[in-house]
Amino acid sequence: MSDLQVRPGTADDLDAVLAFWAIAAEGTSISDDSDGVARLVARDPESLLLAERDGALVGTVIAGFDGWRCHLYRLAVHPGHRRQGIGGALLTAAEERFRGLGGRRGDAMVLDRNELAQHAWRAAGYAPEPQWSRWVKPLGG
Repeated sequence: MSDLQVRPGTADDLDAVLAFWAIAAEGTSISDDSDGVARLVARDPESLLLAERDGALVGTVIAGFDGWRCHLYRLAVHPGHRRQGIGGALLTAAEERFRGLGGRRGDAMVLDRNELAQHAWRAAGYAPEPQWSRWVKPLGG
């Protein structure tokens, strides 16, 4: 098996990333469309990290930094490539990015029902904070 490469995604990767998330990501988000991902990449070109092996997309994570907090989204590994260190490599790259930007703590959004993801996050040193709840309001137009 060849080496894993982690690189920032570009506008040219949008269709492949969306197709990948349909296979590898659990659930969907309101911004899981070409416009949403294009805005992400345009605003913060280093935030979408892609893992590739032999030229194939095998994992993603969004490592967003707003100048204050480090947020992790869309950690996804292709089902046929799980348990090979890809998620860990993506998180290492994201954490290195955050440290380089002055970030001090990473947080992740993890679905309560996604036990596989919870295991992966715990293995990477993350833990839930039960005193917090996520509050949302769609900003539809």
